[in-house]
Amino acid sequence: MTRFFIAILLAVTSVCQTANAALELIITDGIDSARPIAIVPFQWQGEGSLPVDISAVIASDLQRSGKFSPVATSKMPQTPYNDSEIDFDAWTALGVDALLTGTITQDAAGNYKVDYQLVDVVRGQLTGGESRALSDGELVLSKDHVLFRKVATYPSNRLREYAHRISDLVYEQLTGERGAFLTRIAYVVVNDKDQYPYQLRVADYDGFNERLVLRSKQPLMSPSWSPDGKKLAYVSFQNGQAEIFVMNIYTGEREKLTSFPRHNGAPVFSPDGNTLALVLSKTGSLHVYTLDLNTRKLTQITRGRSNNTEPFWHPDSNSLIFTSDRGGKPQIYRVNLSDGATSRLTWQGSQNLGGQITPDGRFLVMVNQSGSGFNLAKQDLETGAVQVLTKTLLDESPSIAPNGGMVIYSSIYNKKNVLSMVSIDGRFKARLPETNGRVRAPAWSPFL
Repeated sequence: MTRFFIAILLAVTSVCQTANAALELIITDGIDSARPIAIVPFQWQGEGSLPVDISAVIASDLQRSGKFSPVATSKMPQTPYNDSEIDFDAWTALGVDALLTGTITQDAAGNYKVDYQLVDVVRGQLTGGESRALSDGELVLSKDHVLFRKVATYPSNRLREYAHRISDLVYEQLTGERGAFLTRIAYVVVNDKDQYPYQLRVADYDGFNERLVLRSKQPLMSPSWSPDGKKLAYVSFQNGQAEIFVMNIYTGEREKLTSFPRHNGAPVFSPDGNTLALVLSKTGSLHVYTLDLNTRKLTQITRGRSNNTEPFWHPDSNSLIFTSDRGGKPQIYRVNLSDGATSRLTWQGSQNLGGQITPDGRFLVMVNQSGSGFNLAKQDLETGAVQVLTKTLLDESPSIAPNGGMVIYSSIYNKKNVLSMVSIDGRFKARLPETNGRVRAPAWSPFL
């Protein structure tokens, strides 16, 4: 159901290698309400074929954001490769107000040069593709309908990475918000038939470039990213009891952080990376603590006989939210770290668990139990209004993208745990298809 009252024994063996299966999103809902955009297939001016279809990656990124609906290539009225070739009337007739196009060449060293531009189609239609602007007292030709033009050269093994970078630039130009396509996700895969059934994997946000970073014959849970994106904190029973470790995903180096009696769990890095919030039961009940990673000073945050778990840092770093059964059934509370003042945040639904706050501090995303089961919900922290975001089965472990635009979570599909995504407004939904095992406990990385 949820992690709230579950105690899991873990035995961990470290490994760093490439995993075979790549995860790829399947769009399930929301594309009809998104903004039309044209991602013209970039013109390849070399021999053979490209190792990565850059324009296809960009189109998929923007579609997954929930805010854009790329025009299908088969429905494009033309394939212009620079702004001077654009038939503005034809594109505006399709409702398109922005168009991305470009060309790709290869240099003598085998690197790929990408020359691309983002065009405001509506402005181009109004000005006929050019206008006059005053410069040093003289009227000069201006192309202010070209929102940006950029050129970059990358090796073949970084083309997909640069495609995500282009997606970020387009997203930010058109929305005013930072894109989160050049990020990663960590998650746990369980395959009962494998020699090491429990695996911690890391992949690009879209599931490509998947890597196995940890494997075990016993369960794994609760991966949490450090703010610099280099480390993961997690829980292990490799020594016969619950312990919290932190691991550098690039070097494989691990360090034990806590090994108190009974339960050690739910580690979460503070926004500055200097402190870890965690849950211990060394006094009996589950309680939230903070651990200074520089001095190793441990501070107890919650007290009493209730169970308190699933801490998450408020963006201001001055408070934590957490799940507690102090009122009977689990609900989400907020505690001020300076004076210990605690307030209850959630009231709608019989249970609310697994809370996370968007980076702007505006929304609380949580697992909400109602008559329809366990689903993700969003609560406006100013008005208290609650919106149920998902209709999937047994949703758990939400993790918010660093720009606050999307949420990844675990749900049930075809009687298996899979990863799903939903936009923060609930209009767009997607799922990652089944891989070689059950997929759980996703964690979205910070900006990289």
